Amino acid sequence: MLLNMLMSDVLLKNYIDGEWRLSSARDRLPVQNPATAEILAEVPLSPGDEVNQATAAATQAFTDWRRVPPVERVQYLFQLKGLLETQADEISRLITQECGKTLKESRGELQRAIENVEVACGIPTAMQGAFSEDIARGIDEFMIRQPLGVAAAIAPFNFPAMIPFWFMPYAIACGNTYLVKPSEKVPLTMQKIFELIDQAGFPAGVVNLVNGAKETVDAILQHPDIRAISFVGSSPVARYIYAQAAAHGKRVQCQGGAKNPIIVLPDADMQMTTRIAADSAFGCAGQRCLAASLAVTVGDAKTAFTEAISTTAANRVTGNGLDADVQMGPVISPQSRDRIEALIQTGVDEGAKVLVDGRQPQITGLEQGHFVRPTVLQDVPPTGEIARTEIFGPVLGLLHVETIEDAIALVNRSPWGNMACLFTGSGAAARQFRYGAEAGNIGINIGVAAPMAFFPFSGWKDSFFGDLHGQSHHAVEFFTQTKVVIERWPKEWSRQF
Repeated sequence: MLLNMLMSDVLLKNYIDGEWRLSSARDRLPVQNPATAEILAEVPLSPGDEVNQATAAATQAFTDWRRVPPVERVQYLFQLKGLLETQADEISRLITQECGKTLKESRGELQRAIENVEVACGIPTAMQGAFSEDIARGIDEFMIRQPLGVAAAIAPFNFPAMIPFWFMPYAIACGNTYLVKPSEKVPLTMQKIFELIDQAGFPAGVVNLVNGAKETVDAILQHPDIRAISFVGSSPVARYIYAQAAAHGKRVQCQGGAKNPIIVLPDADMQMTTRIAADSAFGCAGQRCLAASLAVTVGDAKTAFTEAISTTAANRVTGNGLDADVQMGPVISPQSRDRIEALIQTGVDEGAKVLVDGRQPQITGLEQGHFVRPTVLQDVPPTGEIARTEIFGPVLGLLHVETIEDAIALVNRSPWGNMACLFTGSGAAARQFRYGAEAGNIGINIGVAAPMAFFPFSGWKDSFFGDLHGQSHHAVEFFTQTKVVIERWPKEWSRQF
């Protein structure tokens, strides 16, 4: 087991040029199990020079890797897919141990990562160009896609397995070489995955791992040989990454924060809606960019939904995600817990009523864990801080309007645009909503509108900075550059046979 190995060799390593290397970093951070506060390992905060080493290895490897035919490049991904499936249980347990989510949620996360590998294996078709014959007499024109060079991902803590796979398999399948900087809060999952990458036999330098924090990130942003950067995290950091990467001439895609509303119409199936809304708001302890954080009841839906969601929230079993009966785990850190509880108080100060209060819970046997139970706030002021701020915790605010038009207007006034969902039995209402709601991922009777790997993950407004998203054909376009060739071959220039 990787965790046993790490406990005997506490300091995590970087993976550069096909080999594991100890970092020269003087600064380290503990990797903590958020349910138990147990120290799992230490992660080095690698200096910029180690980003330079990884980038040099990736740059050198690119020369040969881009010449490997796509049908051969994807064979390494097929190998990796098999290894991920074989080691799925161990990886899922690592996700839960360092991230806190339930084992079921961890397994679902890893499955989404594997699905992206599967889609990337279709690169021989997905990367095809276009050809037009006789654009003028005797002249043909065609477009081909070529890789960029070295690309990098700066990953968040909440999905340590899945989110790097929104980008990495597409980049390397397209012929690029790659560098992953996992979150310093949850580095164990990617450490294990890179063991499998090593087993899959990728050529040295094609895929690299450098642990670290801000100094490491800044070295990635500023390195002249890194051509493209993918980021997922909070919007303030996304703005910083986007600005710095663009200033250094790089392609960049930055998924930011969110404040996702779900709209409940009176004709919704209330039992189904409540179950799905609770899973959306409280799943992964609310620490995902597609978590429902506002529930907007319309007309007569208010009383039934408010009662049902409050009961469901109060009864949700919270504890160690490795325990089979647990429905929600801890938040990632004491700092996150304190911030979430402070925002709940802000909501109260603004006039919201606490229907279910999850602050300062006592979880028997896990007193040192970083827990906030599900919380429901009623009558959240629509212009207040609690309605605007991404809480990133298991807190659901309730608002009420009289019509679906009012609900759509409320959605569209938000600066966020990651997800919006509608619960209804009306096809006409569903069409009106998905046509008019200004968000990149729309759910109809769906609580987490997470696109499958063969669709792009589409955020709008302040939830995304860039133009091409992760996954699917957007990833292929992001990790390739187009070259247009116009050819003429007059007969008199041809050798006569």
